[in-house]
Amino acid sequence: MDNFSSFGRMLIIGGAILLGIGVFITFAGKVLPLGRLPGDILVRKGNFTFYFPVVTSIILSIVLTILFNFLSRK
Repeated sequence: MDNFSSFGRMLIIGGAILLGIGVFITFAGKVLPLGRLPGDILVRKGNFTFYFPVVTSIILSIVLTILFNFLSRK
């Protein structure tokens, strides 16, 4: 019975984390210019559009690395 309790708790925590990420992504686009930074590649030719967020990817990688290093310290 204890295994089901811990599994349920893990699902609730995972759902809360996903909810937080969803809310952040929804409202961060209006506050932060992620995805529209200088250095992001955007090519439009006729009906073809190619977009590659180079600088946005680098910034998110740095922020997530710092966050995970902070959270993994014991």
